[in-house]
Amino acid sequence: MGRFRDALAAPGLGAIAEFKRASPSAGAIRPGADVIGFAKTYEGAGASAMSVLVDRRFGGSLEDLRLARAATGLPLLAKGFFSSPEQLLELRAAGADAVLLILSDLDDAEARRLRWLAADMELDTLVEAHDAVEVQRAVELGADPLGINARDLSTFTVDRRAQLELVAGAPRDRVVVAESAVHSRAQAAAAELAGADAVLVGTALMRAADPGAKLRELISRPLVKVCGLTRQEDVDVAADAGADLLGFILADESPRRAEAVLDVPDTALSVAVWVGERRDAGADLDQLYGRENGHRSRDATLLRGDEEVARVVDLPWEQHDPTHHERARAVEGRLMLAGRLSADNVAAAIEAVEPWAVDAASLLETEPGVKDHAKVRAFVEAARR
Repeated sequence: MGRFRDALAAPGLGAIAEFKRASPSAGAIRPGADVIGFAKTYEGAGASAMSVLVDRRFGGSLEDLRLARAATGLPLLAKGFFSSPEQLLELRAAGADAVLLILSDLDDAEARRLRWLAADMELDTLVEAHDAVEVQRAVELGADPLGINARDLSTFTVDRRAQLELVAGAPRDRVVVAESAVHSRAQAAAAELAGADAVLVGTALMRAADPGAKLRELISRPLVKVCGLTRQEDVDVAADAGADLLGFILADESPRRAEAVLDVPDTALSVAVWVGERRDAGADLDQLYGRENGHRSRDATLLRGDEEVARVVDLPWEQHDPTHHERARAVEGRLMLAGRLSADNVAAAIEAVEPWAVDAASLLETEPGVKDHAKVRAFVEAARR
């Protein structure tokens, strides 16, 4: 395996930051964009790799690849519609570390031959699939990394939910890249929780006023959760403030009990919070506490379907614990830190624990289940700062 694949396999969620001036689905995106400036920006903002469109339909050329190679040390993925050994030779000479192979354009024999030739040239291949049949083909071809595209290239339609299920079903011994339709931290996190090692982001970066800031936003942690929501107006304010996770407590005994999971924009993820047992509430994630002595247990698990994807470390029911941060630091893997967080203490908590997500509810309220909009905005701002 080459350095492109190795860069994506590093711990945490990686990002392949893409350069393209246009696309068949979106038309002109950023005509005249300077690939050298973008390459330097992406490297400085923490990209794992850079994707360069060399196809004229995307406003690209081989010269863009050459200029990017001269400007950055990032692994470079050449993107286009490739089907011949001559193209691979050109791309390698122009500085590519990896090339895209699109299974909807190639039969198995062609894809296998191109993968072998690329390996001889010390090129990685990102084999791209769009549906379950193509994912199975890619797996049988030995694709690693494996790209799963949310966009159907024949219709340009996006099905993010179907993509996430394909990501979740991909072999865990492969590096998996979720491609297309990532515009928010929550959408990137959804791919991460489904099992993606990296996301490929193009349009969101190319359209951003500050592409480097947008890239940092997409991959930065911790995520921010506002919980105990019972009113749509509070959901809307939390989402507008930039919360990534929106929590709805569905346990009967809670004074913050919501009747249902309310409408959440597709830029955020919904979380149904349960005590003792859970049902299907249609949320993206479930947060499950045990029931102890008539109330919730101290800690919880965050679930995607039946898979635990993070641990939630909370305070004891209506109590404080001076060892709270110490307990949280001892948790391995993804950690969501909860327990009387607010704008006043979340920055110190993040510095002390370095969690994957932070979760606040009671200190953002005017009364149980009714949010103080100023406190919500201040908490999200402080956590994201």
